[in-house]
Amino acid sequence: MQTELCKKLGIDVPIFAFTHCRDVVVEVSKAGGIGILGAVGYSPKQLKEELDWIDDHIGDHIYGVDTAIPQKYEGQGETDPEKLVEMLQAAIPDQHRKFAEKLLSDHGVPSWPDGDDEVSLSFSEAQGQLLVDIALTRPKCRMIVNALGTPPATIIEQVHKSGRLIGALAGRLKHGAKHKEAGLDFIVCQGSEGGGHAGEVTSMILWPQMVDAVAPLPVLAAGGIASGRQMLAAMSMGVQGVWLGSMWLNSTEASAEPAQRQSYMDATSEDTVRSRSFTGKTARMLKNEWTEAWERDDTPDPLPMPLQGYLTFDATRRTHRYAGKGETQKVAFNPVGQVVGQINEIESCRDIMMRLLTEYSEALDQVTALNPE
Repeated sequence: MQTELCKKLGIDVPIFAFTHCRDVVVEVSKAGGIGILGAVGYSPKQLKEELDWIDDHIGDHIYGVDTAIPQKYEGQGETDPEKLVEMLQAAIPDQHRKFAEKLLSDHGVPSWPDGDDEVSLSFSEAQGQLLVDIALTRPKCRMIVNALGTPPATIIEQVHKSGRLIGALAGRLKHGAKHKEAGLDFIVCQGSEGGGHAGEVTSMILWPQMVDAVAPLPVLAAGGIASGRQMLAAMSMGVQGVWLGSMWLNSTEASAEPAQRQSYMDATSEDTVRSRSFTGKTARMLKNEWTEAWERDDTPDPLPMPLQGYLTFDATRRTHRYAGKGETQKVAFNPVGQVVGQINEIESCRDIMMRLLTEYSEALDQVTALNPE
């Protein structure tokens, strides 16, 4: 089951796995797809350590790295990463800091240990460039993806000169057109059902429109895929692969605490919300008392990206590390798509891959049987 993009990358099946877990990257690539490591939460030093581990365990298989450089953000134009971070930290109002801390303390979320205060967020060109530079030193890293818009022209040129592919996510047709005009190699088209940052239009509407709008540029379908039946629906619209994120959150290899895993398994597809409360841009996540608190009229409004992300970085890491303490899950950051209602058990990445392909084949047989010769 190879598409032209699969052949270009040398992978067996058109399954692209976005994840923040290095183990998932390795296992999906070994199973015939390709794992893409989300690097937005890593410092250059941390990314180097993660890629060292991936390189040591992935064998002859390949992987990708995902960055998050927005088109517009606070502090845009500052080229010194350290100065940018200092400027952003200073711009966060004290009332926002106090409000966020009160939400955490009121729900019994333990404090972060003293002496470990490094904030590793890369929501800017200056920071993203450092991560791309590291990724391009790895021969097994064969693709770079930008999650928040068209990558800077200098990075596109740099990636192409290295002989690798570069793509970007798009939640609107105009974003896809900009990606094509900029010379990207593929587009990840994500409907509003998807976890994290996505647009307003649903996948079933957006995918075929994007395929037609940017042809012959390859399109990957994202948002609302957690079964082989959904994968078949996407492939039937002309995409060259599926981009899955939520599917891996409860995999055996995922670095999630038991309480966080249980939150995913307990949730239905109606339990997500598109909220600016963690990153400053609208992103889909499990709704809880944190997301509701930032929506009230008597509370601070979320700050623009990346200020809100720097403000909530402490909440993100604390609610992940201490997922089972107190009432942490009531204020935890659990980004996930509406397919969370289909995540009801813990499976290995290989088993997920095999299940998707088996379900795809069975669904294809069912459709084919509707048109007997």
